[in-house]
Amino acid sequence: MNRLVGCNIKGNINFFNGEKIYHIPGGVYYNRTVAVEWFCTEDEANGSGYRKSLR
Repeated sequence: MNRLVGCNIKGNINFFNGEKIYHIPGGVYYNRTVAVEWFCTEDEANGSGYRKSLR
């Protein structure tokens, strides 16, 4: 998915269990996460079925 300007929340799907997780800048895994979707807000990510990374 293409990244929109100013939208820096990364959505990723866990390979092992299919869980949808989003990562915000500054998060432990943010820099190593490959996004399958990009979001502008956490509400947008939650609305698409993603949960926030625990780290």
